[in-house]
Amino acid sequence: MGWYESKQEGLGARFINEVLDLWTELEINPLLNSKRHPSRNVRWRYPKRFPYKVICIVDENTESVVVAAVLHAARHEKALMKRIQGK
Repeated sequence: MGWYESKQEGLGARFINEVLDLWTELEINPLLNSKRHPSRNVRWRYPKRFPYKVICIVDENTESVVVAAVLHAARHEKALMKRIQGK
């Protein structure tokens, strides 16, 4: 957020609001417009205007969503898997 604020006043707050809006959308329908890792129950969605992805684990049995990370979209998948697996 600090980097965005240094570029333009209010831009960091817009980033936070977009991520929070995405979380609200996940609460309503976590499967809508989400991409899925082919072998894991990990999904991700992108905010509208920022190059980040919100990574979550969706458990369809318990109807729960755990947000695992908010990562820059250019980060390699290995960084994502390390974060999710806690290694």
